[in-house]
Amino acid sequence: MAAFQLVGIAPAPFVPLFELSDEQLRQRGATRVLANASPGFPCRVSLEDAQVGEELLLVSYLHQPAASPYRASGPIFVRRNAKQCTLLAGEVPPYVMRRLISVRAYDAHAMMVDAAVCAGTCVAERIHAFFRRPSVSYIHLHNAERGCFSCHVNRA
Repeated sequence: MAAFQLVGIAPAPFVPLFELSDEQLRQRGATRVLANASPGFPCRVSLEDAQVGEELLLVSYLHQPAASPYRASGPIFVRRNAKQCTLLAGEVPPYVMRRLISVRAYDAHAMMVDAAVCAGTCVAERIHAFFRRPSVSYIHLHNAERGCFSCHVNRA
């Protein structure tokens, strides 16, 4: 069975944004929010849902930067002081398990070669199936209901 590892995005680009005023954030197309429910505000750095009252930024993030037709960006939440999460091989966090997930498989040229939508509880099975194909280089998970990027999946 092909091993995999989910990885949160690096926090460094977002840290200085937390010190900006709400107006400065707005000028950059971002906004500050306080989580008013949990789950409901999934942090893409920590791969955890924010707790009620936690401060987050809602920003546009280039999650597929490759020069291909699949180049893409979209909205993500990032919690203040979030630490980058790298899970153990084969681990799927509650952050993913509780959502409907779009699993998107890409080749070495950043071309999508397959995709599926499944319950978060079935994500590991779908990742294993995609990574059994030698043409799959990496996988992206997206929250299917809102379409937002969730995290990157590497072979482990």
